Amino acid sequence: MQHLITGLRRGAEGVAAAMLAAMFATFIAQIAARYLFNFPVGWTVELCLTLWLWLVLWTCAFCLKETDHVKFDLIYSAARPARRRIFAMIAAASIVIGLLVALPDSWGYVSFYHIKKSATLRIPLDRIFIIYIVFCVALIARYGYGLYRLLRGEFPPEAPLVPGEEI
Repeated sequence: MQHLITGLRRGAEGVAAAMLAAMFATFIAQIAARYLFNFPVGWTVELCLTLWLWLVLWTCAFCLKETDHVKFDLIYSAARPARRRIFAMIAAASIVIGLLVALPDSWGYVSFYHIKKSATLRIPLDRIFIIYIVFCVALIARYGYGLYRLLRGEFPPEAPLVPGEEI
């Protein structure tokens, strides 16, 4: 199972790297068109913005580990392991419930955009914003699995322990 997860993570990182490379190449093409050929093009800005949106949400959903996210954990870090587990369960349940409640309306909003197209590339906007739905589903799955592990009594391995305490 760990081999499969590692392979999927590497694949997701490859997709993210490809998006970053495409965004960089588009940015260089924009600079060349404007300053070398005195021929500014609008499609490059739209493609860079779309790739940036996809890159941020894709990376957050599939590439970053829990420890890579920015957190304000002063109270969490000062708590004993049993309380940390409770805090982690509350946080995971809040994320899962919040995203599940918002998912139908988010889907409605994204699917509504099938009638509109982007300004220069003429891409249907629902195809651009569908990454948000992918992001939500991925986070629901990740935090749902984390909540399941916490309910089974497994302490999250990324949780820092106060020196001298044991689980």
